[in-house]
Amino acid sequence: MLLDLVDVFGSVPMRGNPLGVVRGGEGLSDAQMLALTRWLGFSETTFLLAPTDPAADYAVRIFYPAGELPFAGHPTLGSCHAWLAQGGVPRTPGVVVQQCQVGLVRVAQQADAALAFAAPPLIRSGALDPAERDEAARIAGVRPEQIVDAVHANNGPAWKLLRVGSVEELLALNPLAEASVGTDIGVVAAYPEDHELQFELRAFFANGQGKVIEDPVTGSLNAACAQYLFANGLAQGRYLAGQGCKVGADGRIDCSIDADGQVWVGGRSTIIASGAKLAFMPS
Repeated sequence: MLLDLVDVFGSVPMRGNPLGVVRGGEGLSDAQMLALTRWLGFSETTFLLAPTDPAADYAVRIFYPAGELPFAGHPTLGSCHAWLAQGGVPRTPGVVVQQCQVGLVRVAQQADAALAFAAPPLIRSGALDPAERDEAARIAGVRPEQIVDAVHANNGPAWKLLRVGSVEELLALNPLAEASVGTDIGVVAAYPEDHELQFELRAFFANGQGKVIEDPVTGSLNAACAQYLFANGLAQGRYLAGQGCKVGADGRIDCSIDADGQVWVGGRSTIIASGAKLAFMPS
């Protein structure tokens, strides 16, 4: 088994979201995958496997410190980048097909060497009920009067998305230090029209020990948020979002919608280290 370290969505290398990608993970148990994920300490670690669906180019399992995810965005782009870098050739030129728990996810190879994944359909959308809204706001540190909208944005991770009135309010948020496992809270705000970015996001989730973690750059949240923004006329065609400045990152997420209504979420990936041999795995 070999381990690659990949930086995803960074404006420059090592300013995005780090990802561990394990090649040759067949035979590892769920417990071993979770143990390695926790030891590495990244928000996610992925395990590349041979696909079981004949339409897929590879399969991936995605772990975070509290368990396994059916889908996640930066692990999708980072895993695809590592697979291509090690000689992977897609069945369809220019489009890689990833198999994960939500099914098949297309990843487009773009001319500028970036990758973009087709956002999976939302499993749940619509307004949060008052109790859900209040709990999400409490965890994220949002005051009730700051909330412009509050919706479900579940695309595997069960994101609860809050929209606030300004980026200044967004960046001033102080989330709780602890919350229950399963907490996935996203907050978005729009920049003024003359800014280089159109939106800024923050993402909060609870790790396996109940601590609230702020994710540097979150593909699944950006995918769900983009679907919400496009559907509600808050964004048109294409936009560039930022994330991570409160935790030392400088993420850039390119979101677009094509003529068929498919939302695409893209960004750059950089391999920081490649081919480290895993000499020990817990039993």
